[in-house]
Amino acid sequence: MGLRPNLLTRRAAGVASTTFALLLSTAAVGVVPAASAYSAAPDNTSCAEPADVHSDARVRGGSKAAHKRHDPNELTAKQVQEREAEFAAALRNSALRSKSSYRTGSTEGKTVALAPISIPVVVHVIQRDSTRAGGNIPDSMINSQISVLNQAYSGATGGAATGFTFQLQKINRVTNASWYPIVQGSSAERSMKTSLRTGGKNTLNMYLGELSDDLLGWATFPKRTLDVMDGVVVLGESLPNGTATNYNLGDTGTHEVGHWLNLYHTFQGGCSGSGDGVSDTPAEREPAYQCPTGRDTCTATGKDPITNFMDYTYDSCMYQFTAGQASRMVNAWNAYRASA
Repeated sequence: MGLRPNLLTRRAAGVASTTFALLLSTAAVGVVPAASAYSAAPDNTSCAEPADVHSDARVRGGSKAAHKRHDPNELTAKQVQEREAEFAAALRNSALRSKSSYRTGSTEGKTVALAPISIPVVVHVIQRDSTRAGGNIPDSMINSQISVLNQAYSGATGGAATGFTFQLQKINRVTNASWYPIVQGSSAERSMKTSLRTGGKNTLNMYLGELSDDLLGWATFPKRTLDVMDGVVVLGESLPNGTATNYNLGDTGTHEVGHWLNLYHTFQGGCSGSGDGVSDTPAEREPAYQCPTGRDTCTATGKDPITNFMDYTYDSCMYQFTAGQASRMVNAWNAYRASA
């Protein structure tokens, strides 16, 4: 497929209206998953995205070496099975509570209409000092990020409509050199989130700043109890009009929020097994970088979904979620986040 015609024009037209943060950089996101593991993290872990390397987190550049390093968020096949079993149990409990059917990304459950779901967003800008180089990005970039989120999740860029909208509630600016850069999995990250996280399970907390290890961002997966670590972390300069070349249209944010809503990478599990748990995303052996039009790494039907928001291609290359991914996100919302 490649770059979608008029994608940049559409984004530019809507960028002034709303706000949401996304991790982009001069690389692809990278945390390294095992060939059979999902790119999701268990209850209290997160999914990191470095820029430009092959890994579970978006990383910069395209370094294959970075993809092969140890990823603290990597799941084994057993962990994936346990996570999916827990998700199924949470879905059943959700259906019992609501006494209604639920949607899934496979053939289970009954398909129901997508009702609008509004997600409150609190953005925390973590800065070393008051300079742009020190992490002090302008409100205009944050507002543009929210706009990008709303376009992506509404299907306005060409994919399936998911039913989710994002409403910016607050921008919280924090100057703290001990939290800058933000280091994934560190005691400083826990201290930061313990001090700053706002709202219930239904509130998206987004932390913006300089990140360690060439990461573009990372996210926690949903769980039934509220975890202080819950939220997404995004490279500030990956927001629209940032300096992260090839990753500055806001789709790191789109990608990380997908994880927050329980999506795995499109290349999860490679060419075998249940892959990303969604039936309408073709199997993909490994992450795609740049925009390799026509790439087909698995023998199963369908070319690699390089234009999907949950791959690792350039922002200009990705533009869609599938209907199956929308179903999975709605189910995860009902199972984990619908009750504040």
